[in-house]
Amino acid sequence: MIKYKNHLGTIGISTGYLRQLISKTAESCFGVAGLNAYGAKQGVYVMLKKENTTQGVIIRQDGDELVVDLHITVTYGVNVGAIVDSIIHKVNFVLTEQAGVQVKSVNVYVDEMTN
Repeated sequence: MIKYKNHLGTIGISTGYLRQLISKTAESCFGVAGLNAYGAKQGVYVMLKKENTTQGVIIRQDGDELVVDLHITVTYGVNVGAIVDSIIHKVNFVLTEQAGVQVKSVNVYVDEMTN
């Protein structure tokens, strides 16, 4: 649960909801082939072949702001810099507008390329 304070009081938002929102947003960007599992917990889900639609999304809270890490696979032949910039802006916009959460940073790690 991510908690932050505003003029209305303390608000809590489920990390599962935020991960799913970020995952859907990143996957909808042009040139993104998919998200990659990262870390021990997500690696175990992949090994056990359980459905994990939010793999590759790590959320940390820094005060009232979020730090988001994304691990992605991109399509070969596209401009990686443009894809990363697009993801950063789109995720930041969606979190701010739809979830009402302030974002400190969005870090995008390109783990692999695919045809």
